[in-house]
Amino acid sequence: MLDIQIRPTVANDLSRLMGFDHSISSEAVWQLELRREAGQVTAAFREVRLPRSISVAYPHNPFALADDWARKSMMYTALIGQEPAGYIGMLERGTASVVYINDLAVNVAHRRQGVGSTLLEAAQDWAAGRSHRRIILEMQSKNLPVIRLAQKFGYEFCGYNDHYYLNQDVALFFGKTLK
Repeated sequence: MLDIQIRPTVANDLSRLMGFDHSISSEAVWQLELRREAGQVTAAFREVRLPRSISVAYPHNPFALADDWARKSMMYTALIGQEPAGYIGMLERGTASVVYINDLAVNVAHRRQGVGSTLLEAAQDWAAGRSHRRIILEMQSKNLPVIRLAQKFGYEFCGYNDHYYLNQDVALFFGKTLK
């Protein structure tokens, strides 16, 4: 098991975090099917296996990370040794006591080694420590690895936004009630 250290992100981390390969590989997508009938709209998602793995670009501009970092309520960096391996950004919103996670990235060399799980645990602990009631994790409908991570941690599908990202991809939202 790797020794993964989590600490608040500092300005010196940002250039290294921006240098990550933020794309992911996915062998399935959550496909949105909308049906519009007289006075009714029905939305359904189904997981569709792809004939081959696809590369999916990160939906946010990693070069805007420095600007985004300043607006986050908290951002953590995962370190393996002295090397940044991943990061997660949290944003507190409104009086509803909800924390949104809209950035979760793990550098390619450190994927599938527990870095994403460790970051998500740290985010949940931070939110619970600030007495938040709910945490919402945002992801692309093509990002099967994060969908699986959310499900592994007990998050449930709680919504979507069509054409949410600049590239017009669908955003999925998975939520979890904190105790």
